[in-house]
Amino acid sequence: MTERPEFPPLLTGKAVGARLDPFDKARAEALTGEVEPGLIHFSEAHDVLRAAVTLAPEQALADAAGAVFAVQLGLADALGALAPPEVAVHFTWPFGLKVNGASCGGFRASASLVDPGAEPDWLIVGLAVPILSDGHGGATPDRTTLHAEGCVDIAATDLLESWSRHMLVWIHTFMADGFGPLHEAWRGKCDAIGQEITEPETGLFVGLDERGGMLLRQGASTRLIALTDMLEPT
Repeated sequence: MTERPEFPPLLTGKAVGARLDPFDKARAEALTGEVEPGLIHFSEAHDVLRAAVTLAPEQALADAAGAVFAVQLGLADALGALAPPEVAVHFTWPFGLKVNGASCGGFRASASLVDPGAEPDWLIVGLAVPILSDGHGGATPDRTTLHAEGCVDIAATDLLESWSRHMLVWIHTFMADGFGPLHEAWRGKCDAIGQEITEPETGLFVGLDERGGMLLRQGASTRLIALTDMLEPT
C-alpha cells in the first residue's frame, strides 16, 4: 500500500507498517487507555487488506455488537462498487467472508468487557481480505483471493477507502434506526440461512435474533448463540 488513503469525515487513519496486524495494534493501544473513536488502524501491505476500526459505543455490549454487521456490510458494498458485477460476496456467521463461494478472509471483534449488559469503553472490529494470489492455484479450492476471482483492478488502498465510506453509512444507519436494517441486509448476504451447518456448531441455521445472534435448531429445540459470545476475549 503505497498511496496514503483518504478517509471520510469522523474517521481517521493510522498506518502500522506492513507486518503488524492492525487489529492487534488497535486492541493493544485500547488496553493501555489510548482510545480514539473512529480511528482506523491499517496495514501498508499491498497483497492483503488488513484494517481495524475503534468504536466507542454508548449502549450495552449486547446491542453495540451489532456494529460488527455495519463493518461487514460496508465491505460488501465496497466490493460491490469495485469488483466486476459477476463477483458474488456472502457472509458466514459470525465473522466469515466468501467470494464466489470460497473463503476470502474475514473479520474479528473484541470489546473492553464481556458482560452483555454493560456498556463497553471500546469495541474494535477488524477485517482481513487477501487480494493477491499466493500462487498455489487449485491447491486450496475452498480459499481464494480477490485477484483469483477476477478483481484484478482492486488495490488495497482503494478497497480501504471504499470500505471506510460505506461502513460509515452503515454505522449511521445503525445509530439512527437500530439493528433492523442491518439484519435485513445481512440476511440477504448470507447463503447459509435455512441450511445445515457445522460451524460454530452443528444444526440448522434458522436465522438471526434482534441483536445479531444465531438461532440454531438442533433436533426439536432451537437455541441462541449470542454474538457477544463470539467476541475475542481481551
